[in-house]
Amino acid sequence: MQHPTPVRPAATAVLARDGAAGLEVLLLKRAGTVSFGADAWVFPGGRVDDDDAGADDLFSVEAARRAAVRETHEEAGIVVDGDALRVLSRWVPGPEAPKRFLTWLLFGRAETTDVRIDGSEIVDHRWIAPADALAEHGERRMGLLPPTWVTLYQLARHGSVDAASAAIAAAEPEFYESHFVQTDTHPVILWHGDAGYETRDFHAAGPRHRLHMLHGPWRYERSD
Repeated sequence: MQHPTPVRPAATAVLARDGAAGLEVLLLKRAGTVSFGADAWVFPGGRVDDDDAGADDLFSVEAARRAAVRETHEEAGIVVDGDALRVLSRWVPGPEAPKRFLTWLLFGRAETTDVRIDGSEIVDHRWIAPADALAEHGERRMGLLPPTWVTLYQLARHGSVDAASAAIAAAEPEFYESHFVQTDTHPVILWHGDAGYETRDFHAAGPRHRLHMLHGPWRYERSD
């Protein structure tokens, strides 16, 4: 019997600012030589260390906030107020994944836009509107991981940081455990609420909550 891969905690800071055309977020480009997410554009973040937890549980939101603050400073040179970060969502791969991180996505306003990257693990950065990032990804000009893509998709509906913050404060943070399915044409990720989620039956009749990872623009499908 195959046992699930152990889960380790991680945290990500989704930092936003009000740009000339509306809400923009900070994305960092990972180097092509890193072991995970090579060449992908990501939000600042990384694993939660023991020192981040202190007296708190390693998987707690308090530990996640400290890790997000530390990683953002290390990767982007930005100092973040951890208390101001709000939980947007939590993500974990399915039990069969070779590496499993339970990742907190924490949203906050960027108090400075002066970004300083190290040029080794992180090789570039951009402040970009979520819709523009999705468009570039669809044209295969920007590599995105599924949690980043879905987060950008969710933020694209908001025109300002205040609007996004209000929506996040009013909603219950979602938990996503990703179940991958390979169809005849493309991979699909199923999430909670999808009719095929438990059985991984892509053709199951019923509600939808899935991401079609197509060769061109990806397609998010979610029933009301």
